[in-house]
Amino acid sequence: MNTEQARTALHARLAELDEEDRLTGEARAPVTLQQDAVGRLSRMDAMQQQAMAQATGRRRKAERSRIMAALARIEDGEWSWCLTCGEEIAAKRLAYDPSVVTCVRCASGVA
Repeated sequence: MNTEQARTALHARLAELDEEDRLTGEARAPVTLQQDAVGRLSRMDAMQQQAMAQATGRRRKAERSRIMAALARIEDGEWSWCLTCGEEIAAKRLAYDPSVVTCVRCASGVA
């Protein structure tokens, strides 16, 4: 994977994340309590679903940050190099996830 392919893949993933945020916005909204029609267990279920949607939103935010950092590394000419050891990251690893920052050896802790 070259830098242009990586840039394209990263921007595509950002667009997917934006769409996922748009589609799940309502699920992350505060739970309104309807005392007349909704029982206690239904409210608890709604609150649990909200918490899961918020956690998913936080994971998307973290992934968005990794993608933005990878795009910055592309612009700086530092993309595809391990931030820990400085060796080149394997092409297959980058093809799988262009936002990775470490080689397999450093990621696994085997140094």
